[in-house]
Amino acid sequence: MVVAVRNTLSEVYPATADSVTHARTWAAEFAAWSGADSETVEAVKLAVSEAVTNVVLHAYGDAPGELQLTLAVAAHELWALVADNGRGHQSAPLKPGLGLGLALIADACETFVITERSGGGTELRMRFPLPRTR
Repeated sequence: MVVAVRNTLSEVYPATADSVTHARTWAAEFAAWSGADSETVEAVKLAVSEAVTNVVLHAYGDAPGELQLTLAVAAHELWALVADNGRGHQSAPLKPGLGLGLALIADACETFVITERSGGGTELRMRFPLPRTR
Protein backbone atom coordinates (compact mmCIF):
# COMPACT_ATOMS: atom_id res chain seq x y z
CA MET A 1 0.00 0.00 0.00
CA VAL A 2 1.39 3.42 -0.98
CA VAL A 3 0.13 6.62 0.61
CA ALA A 4 1.35 9.92 -0.85
CA VAL A 5 0.33 13.21 0.72
CA ARG A 6 1.96 16.37 -0.63
CA ASN A 7 5.62 16.00 0.35
CA THR A 8 5.25 12.65 2.11
CA LEU A 9 5.26 9.06 0.91
CA SER A 10 4.51 6.13 3.18
CA GLU A 11 4.54 2.48 2.21
CA VAL A 12 4.28 -0.81 4.10
CA TYR A 13 6.23 -3.85 2.85
CA PRO A 14 6.57 -7.44 3.96
CA ALA A 15 9.95 -7.99 5.62
CA THR A 16 11.27 -10.04 2.69
CA ALA A 17 14.27 -9.72 0.39
CA ASP A 18 12.09 -8.50 -2.52
CA SER A 19 11.09 -5.47 -0.47
CA VAL A 20 14.66 -4.13 -0.47
CA THR A 21 14.51 -3.46 -4.21
CA HIS A 22 11.02 -1.95 -4.06
CA ALA A 23 11.88 0.34 -1.13
CA ARG A 24 15.12 1.46 -2.77
CA THR A 25 13.29 2.29 -6.01
CA TRP A 26 10.54 4.31 -4.27
CA ALA A 27 13.10 6.14 -2.16
CA ALA A 28 15.20 7.09 -5.21
CA GLU A 29 12.17 8.28 -7.16
CA PHE A 30 10.91 10.32 -4.22
CA ALA A 31 14.35 11.86 -3.65
CA ALA A 32 14.65 12.84 -7.32
CA TRP A 33 11.09 14.25 -7.34
CA SER A 34 12.00 16.24 -4.21
CA GLY A 35 14.87 17.98 -6.01
CA ALA A 36 17.79 15.95 -4.67
CA ASP A 37 20.93 15.99 -6.80
CA SER A 38 22.24 12.71 -8.21
CA GLU A 39 24.72 12.24 -5.35
CA THR A 40 21.96 12.61 -2.76
CA VAL A 41 19.65 10.27 -4.69
CA GLU A 42 22.39 7.62 -4.59
CA ALA A 43 22.94 8.24 -0.86
CA VAL A 44 19.21 7.83 -0.17
CA LYS A 45 19.14 4.60 -2.19
CA LEU A 46 22.10 3.18 -0.26
CA ALA A 47 20.86 4.20 3.19
CA VAL A 48 17.30 2.96 2.64
CA SER A 49 18.59 -0.31 1.14
CA GLU A 50 20.79 -0.94 4.18
CA ALA A 51 18.05 -0.03 6.66
CA VAL A 52 15.46 -2.27 4.96
CA THR A 53 18.00 -5.09 4.67
CA ASN A 54 18.60 -4.87 8.41
CA VAL A 55 14.87 -5.28 9.03
CA VAL A 56 14.68 -8.26 6.66
CA LEU A 57 17.68 -9.98 8.25
CA HIS A 58 17.26 -9.15 11.91
CA ALA A 59 13.83 -7.88 12.97
CA TYR A 60 11.64 -10.98 12.84
CA GLY A 61 13.81 -14.06 12.51
CA ASP A 62 11.84 -16.68 10.61
CA ALA A 63 8.49 -15.18 11.58
CA PRO A 64 6.59 -13.01 9.09
CA GLY A 65 6.61 -9.28 9.65
CA GLU A 66 6.30 -5.90 8.02
CA LEU A 67 8.31 -2.74 7.70
CA GLN A 68 7.22 0.78 7.01
CA LEU A 69 9.11 3.23 4.83
CA THR A 70 8.15 6.88 5.19
CA LEU A 71 9.78 9.63 3.16
CA ALA A 72 9.08 13.29 3.80
CA VAL A 73 10.39 16.69 2.80
CA ALA A 74 10.53 19.53 5.32
CA ALA A 75 12.63 22.70 5.39
CA HIS A 76 15.01 21.70 2.57
CA GLU A 77 15.59 18.27 4.08
CA LEU A 78 14.52 14.82 3.01
CA TRP A 79 13.74 12.52 5.92
CA ALA A 80 13.59 8.74 5.52
CA LEU A 81 12.13 6.59 8.26
CA VAL A 82 12.33 2.80 8.30
CA ALA A 83 10.36 1.17 11.10
CA ASP A 84 9.45 -2.36 12.15
CA ASN A 85 7.63 -4.12 14.98
CA GLY A 86 10.29 -6.79 15.44
CA ARG A 87 12.76 -7.74 18.15
CA GLY A 88 14.45 -4.36 18.54
CA HIS A 89 17.99 -3.38 17.61
CA GLN A 90 19.40 -4.20 21.04
CA SER A 91 18.74 -7.93 20.51
CA ALA A 92 21.51 -10.25 19.44
CA PRO A 93 21.48 -10.73 15.64
CA LEU A 94 19.68 -13.85 14.42
CA LYS A 95 21.68 -14.00 11.20
CA PRO A 96 25.31 -13.06 10.76
CA GLY A 97 26.21 -10.09 8.64
CA LEU A 98 29.32 -8.12 7.88
CA GLY A 99 28.35 -5.46 10.41
CA LEU A 100 28.81 -2.64 7.91
CA GLY A 101 25.18 -1.61 7.37
CA LEU A 102 24.95 1.07 10.07
CA ALA A 103 28.36 2.48 9.12
CA LEU A 104 27.23 2.75 5.48
CA ILE A 105 24.03 4.49 6.57
CA ALA A 106 25.98 6.91 8.78
CA ASP A 107 28.25 7.77 5.86
CA ALA A 108 25.37 8.20 3.39
CA CYS A 109 23.17 10.59 5.35
CA GLU A 110 23.78 13.81 7.22
CA THR A 111 22.37 12.45 10.48
CA PHE A 112 20.57 9.35 11.63
CA VAL A 113 18.97 8.12 14.83
CA ILE A 114 18.11 4.58 15.89
CA THR A 115 15.44 4.21 18.53
CA GLU A 116 13.39 1.47 20.11
CA ARG A 117 9.68 1.87 19.43
CA SER A 118 7.38 1.98 22.45
CA GLY A 119 5.27 -0.88 21.08
CA GLY A 120 8.31 -2.97 20.16
CA GLY A 121 10.60 -2.90 17.20
CA THR A 122 13.07 -0.38 15.86
CA GLU A 123 12.87 2.93 14.06
CA LEU A 124 15.71 4.39 12.01
CA ARG A 125 15.44 8.07 11.00
CA MET A 126 17.78 9.43 8.34
CA ARG A 127 18.18 13.05 7.19
CA PHE A 128 19.52 14.23 3.82
CA PRO A 129 19.97 17.88 2.79
CA LEU A 130 18.17 19.18 -0.27
CA PRO A 131 19.18 22.21 -2.35
CA ARG A 132 17.64 25.49 -1.25
CA THR A 133 16.68 26.41 -4.84
CA ARG A 134 13.44 24.42 -4.65
